[in-house]
Amino acid sequence: MLLGIALSVLASLLFGGLYYYAVVLHPLQGPAIFGWRIVLGFPLITLGIMLAARWPLVRSLLQRMAREPKLLAGLVVTAHLMAMQMVLFMWAPLNGHGLPTTLGYFLMPLAMVLVGKVVYHEELSRLQWLAVLLAAVGVGHALVRGGDLSWSTAVVVIGYPVYFMVRRTLGVPALASFWVETLCMLPLAVWLLADQPIAQQLAERPMLWALLPLLGLMSALAVGSYLAASTRLPMGLFGLLGYVEPALLFIVSLLIGEHFSSSALFTYGPIALALLALGLDGLRRSQRRAA
Repeated sequence: MLLGIALSVLASLLFGGLYYYAVVLHPLQGPAIFGWRIVLGFPLITLGIMLAARWPLVRSLLQRMAREPKLLAGLVVTAHLMAMQMVLFMWAPLNGHGLPTTLGYFLMPLAMVLVGKVVYHEELSRLQWLAVLLAAVGVGHALVRGGDLSWSTAVVVIGYPVYFMVRRTLGVPALASFWVETLCMLPLAVWLLADQPIAQQLAERPMLWALLPLLGLMSALAVGSYLAASTRLPMGLFGLLGYVEPALLFIVSLLIGEHFSSSALFTYGPIALALLALGLDGLRRSQRRAA
């Protein structure tokens, strides 16, 4: 379990580092950074899967896709949904949307709880209901105050639940399907890079020769650590540790100069308490399974 905790924390640190790394990679903008992240990260993800002896999972999924065109179409859809999130992730800190996007990541676990209730008719515990009510207070304050909820918040809060719902319908293994999704993102990544003056950018800033490969390595390690942690930890503890990432994104947003007003505490405060309630609920469920 200690290895799983370490891998989860490492993944959060790497994702937080990628959020800040977008600023380091100037003059590149979000779409170009996404392109490099996919092009350079895909070979490393493939190598990692092979070294971990998980390639049979990928081969099995590819065989299923050949037999089931609907599965192929579904994975193309999830690939585009994930590409939208990844582009936003690298674009937001460069364009004054770091905090709104971070708020989306804070709200995402709560959105997943509501999807479970409304779509899958899952029963909510008292702590989960408390979390939903607290989140509603925070979101309600943001709506009344104005300015705290933006389209970037909505993209994360709505986009990720839709992504996970489609994946759940497809019933595909996480590691193999992520490889296929990344493969599907390659044409988009190459198209975005083809529109960039790459030679000029590298000539103007030679440091990019070193920074870009590190981008691919960080991306591959972040995803690999996250997926490895998900298989080694109880679901409740894994979910609780997942809240480390939005906390780090929040810190990074402040470090790159985004403004956090005192009135925003009435938005983030109730949402933070809601996440705490969800975390406690997850730990309780994990302890019950262990018992």
